[in-house]
Order: sequence, then C-alpha cells, then structure tokens
Amino acid sequence: MALTRLTSANAIPDDSVANVKMANIVQSKNILINGDMQIAQRATSTASITSSGYHTIDRWQTSITNLGTWTQSQDTDVPSGYGFAKSLKMDCTTADASPAAADALYIRQIIEGQNVQYLKYGTSSAQSLTVSFWVKAVKTGTNIVELYNNDAVKFISKSYTISSSNTWEKKTLTFAGDTGSGDGFDNDNAASLYLHFYFGSGTDYTSGTLNTSWVEASGNQTGRAVGQVNHADSTSNNFWITGVQLEAGDTASEFEFLPYDVNLQRCQRYCIKSGTGSAYNSVGGLGLAFSTTQVDSNFYLYLPMRTIPSLTQSGNFQVSDAAAATATTSITLTSAQSSDYNISVRSVVSSGLTQFRPYRLEAANSTTAHLLLSAEL
Repeated sequence: MALTRLTSANAIPDDSVANVKMANIVQSKNILINGDMQIAQRATSTASITSSGYHTIDRWQTSITNLGTWTQSQDTDVPSGYGFAKSLKMDCTTADASPAAADALYIRQIIEGQNVQYLKYGTSSAQSLTVSFWVKAVKTGTNIVELYNNDAVKFISKSYTISSSNTWEKKTLTFAGDTGSGDGFDNDNAASLYLHFYFGSGTDYTSGTLNTSWVEASGNQTGRAVGQVNHADSTSNNFWITGVQLEAGDTASEFEFLPYDVNLQRCQRYCIKSGTGSAYNSVGGLGLAFSTTQVDSNFYLYLPMRTIPSLTQSGNFQVSDAAAATATTSITLTSAQSSDYNISVRSVVSSGLTQFRPYRLEAANSTTAHLLLSAEL
C-alpha cells in the first residue's frame, strides 16, 4: 500500500488532532449518570410518594411540593429498537387538578461542579448544552425542562411538546451557555448544575414569561415552568422517561450506553446498598468486639464516595460468631473519610459478646434487610 506524505498544504490541523485524541480518550460524553435508568439500588418501585427524595432510580431525585400522590418505578416499557431496557415511570395515584401557587413536581439530576469545569461557564467561551431523551405520557401538551446553575443562582428553561398519548417520542433541546461574568461553576464536589423535568406546577412558576435565556433566580421564579401541563390532574396519568443524555455542544449524539458494572460504579460514588439478596448475608468485613456490647467492622468500598456518607438501616441485623448470634440495637458510622476506600461501622448489642473476639455483621434471617450509605447531592 502506497503511503502519502503530509505536507503543510494537506496537513491535519492541530485542533483536529486534539479533537481526535479527545474522542478516543473521553469515555463519557454524557454529563448525567444512569440516564438509561438501569440502576435502582434503593428500590424498583416506591408507592405513596408525597415528599422529595431519592426513591428508586439511582441519581434521579424527585422534588415534590403538594402536587398529588405518586408511585415511581423502574419499568420495562421502553422505546422499541433503540437498545433501552428500563425506564423511569411516574404513576399518579391521587390527583391534584388545582395546584396551589407554590406547588411543583419535577425529577432532577444534580451534578458536581468539578465535573463541568470544561463547559467554561462564566466566560465568553461558555459551551451550549444539549439534552436529548425519550418520553411517553398519557397526557399530551407542553412540558418544561430547566437547567439551574446553583453557584450563580440562575435558571434557563426550554419547552417541548408531547404530541401523541401513550407513544414514545424522542426530544432534543439545546440551552445556551452562561457567559455572565463570575457565573462559573465552583470546582468542587458540591452541587452546581441541576437538570429538571417538570410534571406540574402552580402559578408561582407559571405566571410570567418562560426563561428561555439565563436569568437571575431572584425576581424570575414565575418564568420557570410557563405552559407546563399538569400530569397530576388525573389518576389515569402515567409518565415514562429514559435515554436521558446531557452533553456539551448544540447537537445531540446517539445515547452513550455504558457497561452495567461501569454504570453501577458511577452510581456508587453517591449510594451503596449492602446486605440484600439472602438471609444472614454479611454486610461488612469481619469485625472485632471492643467490649461486651460493641463490635467495630469495616466496609470496603470499590471507590471513594463523594463525601462522608450517612448510614440508614432497614430491617434487623445481628453479629455472629461460630457459637451464637446476637441481635443489634443500633448500627452507626464511627469514622469515614471521603478519600478512603473503607469506613468503620459500629454495631451495638445489649450484652453477651466476648471482648476481642471476631464477629460478623449480618442481616437477621431476612432477604430485604440492608444498610444504605448515601453521599448524594
């Protein structure tokens, strides 16, 4: 095969070489985590939702203020032929056809500032952001997607239309970059960029003019969700979403599918669920009794969590050795650093342990008992 020498006339420009190199190096163009809704560590379905929080799908938080009652689930209804296996489903179980002024409901993902420095917000070179997603709903009409810059306290909103009831539709929206001086994202692990998908809102969000460019939050709240239909107005309303991708630039590319293990590990920076699957399942390393009522055990992590996590216990646990098992009365974190690959957990029992003997912390005859470590934004 003949080789052609590149001369100055047909040489590849330096910026093109850089772009090719970056295309090969950068593995995740999607700023979001778990946009295909594959990971649901906490639960695959949660009913009677009337308060904000992380209920099912990892990294997707529900924000609700007095706008109906909902069941949220990880569903298998997906657009056919595009590679998706799961979606996030919102099912209205108690309707609210007349929202109060301050009522609102949306799902959102919150992004660390250190992950979006390359967007160059706060400079004249701030990059546009394009969000693409698949959506299906019983109720047709106008819906709102919003970006929120938490560090500059600014909003921008775009509308899209669900044209056909109970039909998967792909939507693409592009948001201008925020070039305002001093409006960049803080370079840390705190909450900086928010992506909101609205389901309904009161007049505090809808009585102004839609904020289609970046505006200060103060004085512009009424322009956040202008035109938004109310998916809470009937218990017949269901809403599904999947394939959510947020990327730099003004063009949407095909959804970036990551291997399940990679997706899971990215989620585990923010949440780790341990202890489910079988009765007497161990949830930590071997611990040591430092008294007749206390065992300290280590959790070994695959990667450091975003910050020092909180610990939530669900179900009953026990500490056991070869001779006996003793029920715990409390389980707490004793020490944890966000840079560490392990954390220390203290299990307390009423009495009966042998000091300096090793014990194992385990679920007490339950396949659902678990410990949840959360370092969410």
